Amino acid sequence: MKKRHHIILLMLCVLSLVLLPIGLVVGGVQFSVHDVFKVLCGNYGGQNAEIAHFIIIESRLPALITAFLGCAALSVAGLIMQTCFNNPLAGPSIMGISSGASLGAALVIMLMSGIISTWGNIAIIIGATVGAMIILGIIVLFSGIVKTSEVLLIVGILIGYLTNSVISLLNFFSSDSAVHSFVIWGLGTFSAVGTDKLAIFCTLSILMILSSMLYAKSLNAMLFGERFAQNVGVSTAKTRTALLFIAGALTAVVTAWCGPIGFIGLVVPHISRLIMASSNHRILLPATALCGGLIGLVCQIVSVCPTFSTGATIPINAITPFIGVPVILYVLIHRKKLLYFN
Repeated sequence: MKKRHHIILLMLCVLSLVLLPIGLVVGGVQFSVHDVFKVLCGNYGGQNAEIAHFIIIESRLPALITAFLGCAALSVAGLIMQTCFNNPLAGPSIMGISSGASLGAALVIMLMSGIISTWGNIAIIIGATVGAMIILGIIVLFSGIVKTSEVLLIVGILIGYLTNSVISLLNFFSSDSAVHSFVIWGLGTFSAVGTDKLAIFCTLSILMILSSMLYAKSLNAMLFGERFAQNVGVSTAKTRTALLFIAGALTAVVTAWCGPIGFIGLVVPHISRLIMASSNHRILLPATALCGGLIGLVCQIVSVCPTFSTGATIPINAITPFIGVPVILYVLIHRKKLLYFN
């Protein structure tokens, strides 16, 4: 890893650490940096101490951590899929895993409203996780049967279409309130992971991201095609299955807890390649995770910023296209100059 790469990674870490306290300050209820520091240290007194503790410690801090890790996870999943399928325009949703999570959430919201009223978001998370894992199991099963990545990519797209068709049928036959609840869930939010669920979310996300780092060498070999990877000793079938499981698990965890967040997994790997000027996954994997986390923090801060909102939180999926579309257009226009596209 070159000195330039170390400097960029350090800058990404510093920017993330700078945005974190900004995210704790920004919101519908204004706090100064000094107030936030006192709350974090447990020294904030007065009659509003409990309210300040709830807003900063139990609301804003978990949302920022979720935004950072959630977008980091989706970004790493996107990088893995783009390399596995040798397609720079592949993303976490391309394999139908996000659609599977959406289908699980739709079934819970639209058909089991009684459970929703009792368990709240827990039932939706369970349903989305089960739906994503079922689709992931189907994809892993096909990865052992299908010999080429191109055919497996088509299988994933077809599964995504099928699950979306089932969701459309559920929307058609469900009540207006159920459809509205599902639409709200589909807009995406990082605020659904409270302090009671944060430890589980962080553990799963970090473990899967770290697991992907172990396959950096195999991913580098797969850049040159399956035959080259096999010639250098990489078992492409087993490696592809393992990588798809990691990418699918990352997508499933984030989608189940935060809703289907768009564009992040597709766009961030391109940003990482551009700023690092490298296709080496030993560099790209940590850079992509940090870039994704940084963009997640920006999205969360913008979503709660009073300048852009009148008391309500802007859905994350209303923000990500403003970041994603310009990047994708730039990549498409300059694809002949980008080495990883050729």
